[in-house]
Amino acid sequence: MLKIGVIGAGHLGKIHINCIKQIPDFELVGFFDTNPDIVSNVKNEFGIMPFETFEELIKAVDVVDIVTPTFAHYEYAAYALKRFKHVFIEKPIVATPGEALQLMDIAHEANVKVQVGHVERFNPAFLAAMPYFQNPMFIESHRLSGFNARGTDVPVILDLMIHDIDIILTVVKANIRKISASGVAVLSDSADIASARLEFDNGCVANLTASRISLRTMRKSRFFQRDAYISVDYLNKETEIVRIKELNGNTPEPGFPVIDPGNGKEARQLFFERPLITPINAIQTELSSFAEAILGNTAPPVTIMDGYQALQVSHQILEKVNYSLGRLQA
Repeated sequence: MLKIGVIGAGHLGKIHINCIKQIPDFELVGFFDTNPDIVSNVKNEFGIMPFETFEELIKAVDVVDIVTPTFAHYEYAAYALKRFKHVFIEKPIVATPGEALQLMDIAHEANVKVQVGHVERFNPAFLAAMPYFQNPMFIESHRLSGFNARGTDVPVILDLMIHDIDIILTVVKANIRKISASGVAVLSDSADIASARLEFDNGCVANLTASRISLRTMRKSRFFQRDAYISVDYLNKETEIVRIKELNGNTPEPGFPVIDPGNGKEARQLFFERPLITPINAIQTELSSFAEAILGNTAPPVTIMDGYQALQVSHQILEKVNYSLGRLQA
């Protein structure tokens, strides 16, 4: 059993604590937080021990789960890695790509496991869609939510859009050729709504929109590829597949529409499918997968390199958005 401690016991940290308590491979030793009110509340609610310092917590565990605001990620993660502790770290991995590269070097020297909390990788709707991806060439992603001051320590690109950036980098196996982006700061000091366009070397184009000032909530991606359309609704945990097959002179299957493209081309039939969604707790699943990677000495499902690449693209988008906001000189 792996001894684990949590650094950061706010809203998301409490969720992590509750999930860890359900994972047999982990023994939750305690937690650390700099806010005395949070410490008191979490101690009373979960009956677990608070540590006076993060150094004491790290010394007492095998694994550190970092769920603090982004600006503090590097300090805690670097300290833990230098003491040969395995680290699970929430997204974004750190504040800047430069910090991420330094953290990668430290993790390599320590020869321990690091997993980044890109939780949508474990969303059951995305897991159900994975077998159907075959070189998508056009992608649309919308991640919209109402305003919540809790997430405004970072721009909407690093708060929300980074989820879809990581998903797209997972699905599209090509290098990015060009990035275009714009955004608007409405309620906070950084962009609250942003749109980005990623163009890949293989011809794939991905359009992403993220907003934290929307009147409705949406977390949805649409993937278009040859003879198929895949819709993933992360919020409602639904996946829809539309596939097109040539009839080749065969009798159409009843209940599915037939398309005649004309010009002497072969008629095609549309097939609709809703893959079975297995309900899971995505956060608990990602934490459990980290325990399995440590105990089995395998690569974590979301590596430190994955976290770096998502952060790097996010910052490239952020530069474009800052330019559109007039914060950088032409």
